[in-house]
Amino acid sequence: MPIMGADHHLLNSDWADAIPAALARGRSAAVARQLASAHWLLRRKSDGRYLATANRAGDIRALQPLSSAQRHALRRLLREQPHRRTLPLAGLRHHLDALGIPADYGTMHQLPPVAEPARLSLAGADRYQRPLWLLPSVATAWQAMRNAAQAQGVMLDAISGFRSHDYQLGIFRRKLARGLAVAEILAVNAAPGFSEHHGGFALDIGTPGEPPAETGFEHTAAFAWLCANADTFGFAMSYPRDNRHGIVYEPWHWAHRSDETRRTNTPS
Repeated sequence: MPIMGADHHLLNSDWADAIPAALARGRSAAVARQLASAHWLLRRKSDGRYLATANRAGDIRALQPLSSAQRHALRRLLREQPHRRTLPLAGLRHHLDALGIPADYGTMHQLPPVAEPARLSLAGADRYQRPLWLLPSVATAWQAMRNAAQAQGVMLDAISGFRSHDYQLGIFRRKLARGLAVAEILAVNAAPGFSEHHGGFALDIGTPGEPPAETGFEHTAAFAWLCANADTFGFAMSYPRDNRHGIVYEPWHWAHRSDETRRTNTPS
């Protein structure tokens, strides 16, 4: 069965993802040579470890020892994810319990669980020259909005876009290890599974010369432009002051509101 997928998409599963090999950096000369002849790089989501490469036909070349079950799962990722909409949320409750996050967290904060998309589009690069992944329609809207702002002399940077549940779990684990209480973390970070970034429809936005994700962004020309124009492109600020979710004021966090984002936010 031929493998679907263009050169500008991320294919996503619960434990691994696949990105175009051309976007990856070789971590050794041997890895660089293997990437140069591959179409996909397959990575473990929990730590970003390179697992294997694959050609367009889906033939797997391991970069780490892989069990037969893992090889099968990676082949299935390449074959099936282009046809799926979202990943299941099964298993999320186990992780939240382990972190000490209350079972009624979502209800109390009026935050729905957010499923990860099975497929995301490349929306250019973020401020740090990392690939920026978003839902296809959101990628298009972001590029149009950024171009419109630039045409008016305003520069918009993407600080980050899609972030997986695993990424958010890592944030919580690191902060807990530093001694922060769960309530302190939840004041500034949505619980894993409840961040809009999981759905591929939210961006943290900045502007050159300004530090990322700080309230001082509200005093920039970029923020004023967003307040006046972002809704034209389907974006809205999610966490204004005194918002109903109990999340701190985030003038940098903007989410796209569309039929696609609503569909993708519903687990399949």
